[in-house]
Amino acid sequence: MLAIRDLHLYYGASHTLRGVSLDARMGEVTCILGRNGVGKTSLLRAIFGLQPIAGGTIAWEDRDIAGLAPHLRARCGLALVPQGRDIFPRLTVLENLQTGFAPLPREKREVPEEIFSLFPVLRDMLRRRGGDLSGGQQQQLAIARALVTQPRLLILDEPTEGIQPSIIKDIERVIRYLAQRGDMAILLVEQYFDFARDLADAYAVMERGEVALAGCKADMEESAVRRYLTV
Repeated sequence: MLAIRDLHLYYGASHTLRGVSLDARMGEVTCILGRNGVGKTSLLRAIFGLQPIAGGTIAWEDRDIAGLAPHLRARCGLALVPQGRDIFPRLTVLENLQTGFAPLPREKREVPEEIFSLFPVLRDMLRRRGGDLSGGQQQQLAIARALVTQPRLLILDEPTEGIQPSIIKDIERVIRYLAQRGDMAILLVEQYFDFARDLADAYAVMERGEVALAGCKADMEESAVRRYLTV
């Protein structure tokens, strides 16, 4: 389980995260919702060590990881699919997938066949450059690259942004399958409420760097959550 307690983060004089607490459990999808600028991406960057925290704790599988460098967190089983995908446009699809080998021991450095079962389009594009793929195909590649690392905590930052509806359905299917498999915790940042609602086992709604609402899906009041999402 990921357990975050009383997390604080600053960008200069700006107090971006204010006492955020959050859990993400194995076999569940935990959705973080909120408008732009409320601290969602900052929270993910803090979890992965891309931005130093000013206070609080980040524990993964009963280990405090707040002091670890990002590459060491990856070796602990964390994987991040960033907003905007950040694939390598000049590398082929296969080479992009192989960049996921970095945190793995040599004997595990192979692309699992399951990747192509989840994203069949990638098998036909292995020799194409990443930059030649459509936005939806690049998003599938970004998720596949994260899965190559064999994560136990998969973190996705707005995977539906700018993606056509048919591929959103494919991504939803993959996330649901991974959660049901039971060997991975999934942390999903999303603004698209219907997508998050359909997938979430638990949720947290952020407002001005704080968690304003949180709970399990069964207790989610749609009208209350939507008030924090409308502009």
